[in-house]
Amino acid sequence: MKVKLSVRAVEAIVPAEKDVIAWDAELSGFGLKTTPKGKKTYFLYYRTKDGQQRRPAIGAHGPVRPEAAREIAKRWLAEVAQGRDPSLTRSQDRVAPLVRALCARYLTDFAEPRKKASSVEGDRRLIDLHILPALGSKKVASVTRADFSALHHSLKRKPYAANRMLALASKMFSLAERWGMRPEGSNPAKNIDRFPEEKRQRFLNREEVARLWAVLNSQEARNKVSASSIAALKLLILTGRRLNEVLGMKWSWVDFDAKVLRLPDTKSGALLVSLGDAAIKMLAELKAGAGDHVYVIPSRRSGQSLVNLQKPWRQIRSMADLENVRIHDLRHTFASVGAGLGMSLPLLGRLLGHTQAATTARYAHLAQVHVKVAADAIGAELERMANSDLV
Repeated sequence: MKVKLSVRAVEAIVPAEKDVIAWDAELSGFGLKTTPKGKKTYFLYYRTKDGQQRRPAIGAHGPVRPEAAREIAKRWLAEVAQGRDPSLTRSQDRVAPLVRALCARYLTDFAEPRKKASSVEGDRRLIDLHILPALGSKKVASVTRADFSALHHSLKRKPYAANRMLALASKMFSLAERWGMRPEGSNPAKNIDRFPEEKRQRFLNREEVARLWAVLNSQEARNKVSASSIAALKLLILTGRRLNEVLGMKWSWVDFDAKVLRLPDTKSGALLVSLGDAAIKMLAELKAGAGDHVYVIPSRRSGQSLVNLQKPWRQIRSMADLENVRIHDLRHTFASVGAGLGMSLPLLGRLLGHTQAATTARYAHLAQVHVKVAADAIGAELERMANSDLV
């Protein structure tokens, strides 16, 4: 049967005992199959460049109108004329990996074997919060730069998270190219301008440190938060360590004789931390009441360490009138005090466990006070010498 496939012509076709094939009178190879049960499906018949016959379905009549089906058939015939096989392309598209599969493979095959557990957890959080909800169901090969640009822009109120998400996505899609999921040089997360990030530099001054320490020693604080929380905050102040390093600290890592803390795994790798007398004294007091606890900062659960300090910190900082201070600012304060005492930036970097000098450089302006004092002293002496009477 040959007829111009229109809505009226298609709906006039009556089912028979066998499939009824109606060929379009205008476009060669474009047709409609009507099954004995009355299902009507548009298709295209063609031969590939090596002579193989293909008859892929375009879509069912109803959801797809004949005019739309004809346009699809024309596009496919154009691909055939260029030596491509639309049927094979569609089969490959159906099994093409989704972004959620790329995320899972990134975590298992790349991140977990190479990155620290805390970094892997950070990646997983970015994936779960931002990438999967927006792009998880899209095919890896079909994600565009516009997709990531829109996702990045949607996070403009969280510039740090937005930029970290984009950096993570860029790494994942560069791996997708290496793993054959996308063509080389097609990374959709590249060449997108990052948001400017304001580096926060909040240090507690002398009066704020005194106020915070007084609160930590108060009965009111002991009534509101646990003794472990108070001890953890004091150690953060006295050692300048990161939160996870203090909460996960074990007694076996503390060497009282050498006055050092041997951290087996930090953001910078294994680290030997020198402890001041104030920190050693406090640790000795904690050790005296530690019993058989493995962790320096134990939780109420037997054998476990304290894992979260955010709620106690919010209560303590409110009592100390330090509402805009984060836990990490205690580490900044430790460093700022050292810089204020004239310690060199390389020395501060060693105390803090920095691997990059640029990380410590944020404290340079604090150390500059002592440089100015030295410059003033030298200048005054030179002026005295210049104005002295010659013998």
